[in-house]
Amino acid sequence: MNLFKASLVALTCSALFSCAAPTALKSGPRDASPYISQQQASLRSQVVSNVQYELDFSLTGDTEFSAKSKVIFELSQVPKELSLDLNKAQIKRFVINGTTLYPNYNGSYINLNTRMLTTGKNTIEVEFSRPHSTNGEGLHRFQDPVDGKVYLYSHFEPAAAQQMFAVFDQPDLKANYKITVTAPKDWQVISTTRETSVTPAGAFNRWDFPQTPKLSPYNFSMHAGPYHVWQDNSGRYPMRLFARESVANQIKAEDWFTYTKQGLNFFDAYFGIPYPFKKYDQLLVPDFLYGAMENAGAVTFAEGRFLHQAEMSADQKQSLAGVIMHEMAHQWFGDLVTMKWWNGLWLNESFASFMGTLATQEATEFTNTWRNFYANGKQRAYEQDSLVTTHPIEVPVATSQNAFDNIDAITYQKGASTLKQLRHLLGDVVFRRGVSNYLKQYSYQNAELDDFINSLAKAAGRDLSAWTQEWLYSAGVNTIRAEYRCEGNRISDFSLIQSPASRDLPTLREQKVQIALFTKGRTDLRHETTVAVTYKGERTEVKSLVGERCPDLVYPNYDDWGFVKVQLDDKSFDTAQHQLNKVTDPLLRSMLWQSLWDSVREGELSLEQYLSTVFINAPMENDYTVVGQIISSMLRAKEYLAQIAPIQQNYAENAIKGLAQMSLRKTMESKGDNDFQRRWFNAYVQLAANQDSLTHLAHLLDGTTQIKGLTLDQDLRWDIITQLNRYDFPNAELRISHEAVKDKSDSGEKAALAAEVIRPEAMEKRRWLSKLNSDALPFAKQRVIMDNLYPAEQKLLSAATADERLASLAEMDKKGPVFMRSYSQRLIPTDCSYTNITALDKVLDTQTGLSNLTRRTLLETRQAEQRCVLIKNKMTQ
Repeated sequence: MNLFKASLVALTCSALFSCAAPTALKSGPRDASPYISQQQASLRSQVVSNVQYELDFSLTGDTEFSAKSKVIFELSQVPKELSLDLNKAQIKRFVINGTTLYPNYNGSYINLNTRMLTTGKNTIEVEFSRPHSTNGEGLHRFQDPVDGKVYLYSHFEPAAAQQMFAVFDQPDLKANYKITVTAPKDWQVISTTRETSVTPAGAFNRWDFPQTPKLSPYNFSMHAGPYHVWQDNSGRYPMRLFARESVANQIKAEDWFTYTKQGLNFFDAYFGIPYPFKKYDQLLVPDFLYGAMENAGAVTFAEGRFLHQAEMSADQKQSLAGVIMHEMAHQWFGDLVTMKWWNGLWLNESFASFMGTLATQEATEFTNTWRNFYANGKQRAYEQDSLVTTHPIEVPVATSQNAFDNIDAITYQKGASTLKQLRHLLGDVVFRRGVSNYLKQYSYQNAELDDFINSLAKAAGRDLSAWTQEWLYSAGVNTIRAEYRCEGNRISDFSLIQSPASRDLPTLREQKVQIALFTKGRTDLRHETTVAVTYKGERTEVKSLVGERCPDLVYPNYDDWGFVKVQLDDKSFDTAQHQLNKVTDPLLRSMLWQSLWDSVREGELSLEQYLSTVFINAPMENDYTVVGQIISSMLRAKEYLAQIAPIQQNYAENAIKGLAQMSLRKTMESKGDNDFQRRWFNAYVQLAANQDSLTHLAHLLDGTTQIKGLTLDQDLRWDIITQLNRYDFPNAELRISHEAVKDKSDSGEKAALAAEVIRPEAMEKRRWLSKLNSDALPFAKQRVIMDNLYPAEQKLLSAATADERLASLAEMDKKGPVFMRSYSQRLIPTDCSYTNITALDKVLDTQTGLSNLTRRTLLETRQAEQRCVLIKNKMTQ
């Protein structure tokens, strides 16, 4: 990053408190934490090169493992200081260049005695033992409650390889890895490469693996346990799928292999580079922190998202295909070519999000994938980019601890939308050529943003520096609106007006969009014309529309080419509100629904007016994606209504009851379509809050009544039990214990915990909160508690501990970023009141030592409270 760009980003981030400024970069000695600053990492990579690891692991299934790390590397010169990362280990033997030494070790890294090092080749050997992690990082250990079997998997991003072996834990020190593993005889061992031999060794087997290609530490992995394995060798590359034995019957391996083959064929052709890691393994693992992880040749997936008791719905299949494609794109863009430092993480994730969506759209049966992207991920990006904590796509990252501070919808979906827009601007052929050239030039190396942009610019034959400045180094989302006049029912002049995100974020961008005009017909809105326009600056005249019929609706981002918010003109807004059921294009319908919901959130349309549109139009909606979008807004509306109470109490109760009844009616009407029926029934369960709906759910659970075509699988049974407990339905608590006897699985344990935690009982709430403070439970269960402790309608219960939660924020913050990413999102108090906004202001003013991540969430929570108050005030006008 050149100095001009770095300074610009620093000013933006400092003003918004959203990312660490470059002035925070550390130099000099490390601070005894496991994290390393960008500057320290840069100094280390300037002298260290040609790294190789020879790793030997002894696994027994117990809570601790032992290992040997042999680190071979070259030094261009002997530095004054050099550290080797190794976290919380008991070192038994330490050797530098053949000499055994007592290590200078602080529990986070070994300070190497540089007098023992030499210019050129060096070898360090470390023999140690370490407890397995239980928070999803390092070498995580899980014991299955069903059969007692132990499963291990590794997760290293951003800098947790040091929890498993001695390593230079930074992305720009790529290395070759050769591992040997001793494990119980009934275990599988999986890594980047396929094993060359498995040799009996008493009660164990000895697994030998060949050396890997050069990889960054966070891309390497090793997993072990008595995993069930499926194999498919029908494609170009051998494929395997692994899962715990006790959940194997919930997996349809054919779906996984189908999407994987489709993806590998697509990416081989698109990139013009064969898949680089020879075999493709995928593992479903428990307690996973994220959706999935792109370990080279051995991708891990979170069980909770991909295990299903019943036949997968269309939405679940599309989600599976999309995540497979996302992680597969990383095998080239992230694993083959890797960022130099964590400021480049956005490009990895943005590119994988864009390419994953493109591959799912073009290589699978899910031809609505871009519409689904618009309705879900892109809306999260718009929302994130409208917050006070918005940040540029490319931001500085002070230390490895801050790597995930800005992992959000801007990093993923805004970045993906920006790349999609750039593809429209350059053309698909040029964009594809530039990407392929980039991957070929930097294979098995590290690269920076400028390397990627230069590859595209060279392919396009144009300067992309202005585009890069506008889109990647400037925060905020712009708004466009159509401004036009008509004479004699014909357009006399037409312009696109672009507005900046705010006074503090004045950037106006260049991008290419489509403008579509519609007029009212007897039964539909007639699509009159569409023109493609590249606009920039505040005003862009569109002379090609002069003379067209005067429209009833103008949509200036038709087909969703651009990343921009649309402000409908008054006539178009009125048409959207009253003619939704006449719009035949499902994507346009989706975008108009979104415009109406955005108007609620911005205080321009009351929640009552929006819900009136829902009650009239939602029952007639027949597009699966749009139905999902409407239901999502219904559930958000329910939360707002719960937070707004007791103001408009009668309306809130009647509206929620009406939404539940509508969802039940649509469930019963959809009996011939399992996907629609499940979607509407899931909505019904979540909206059920009155006595009649809850009684009906209880009868469904007991089997005394049924809905034709609907089967209550184990997941649905737990959803219903949780909802009954949420509203303290009679005997609901007893249902938890009865169901838990039938379902002893890990997912059953967590579902039972969720149902217990969500119960509206003051003393129990305090007890669960104390368990979070005391670390009495593993993190996976702590996360369940956080997710269910204070639902929106339990305002008084939340208020009872609100002051305590705010006062303890600094102490909770010490638990680290993995814990606080969940805690701060769920347990910073909300109340939809000016009083709570004042309380949050006080914390922001007085608790100045909070981490970047926690401070950011406080700012976002305060803004969400301000929005809720705005919606509440609109309802009372």
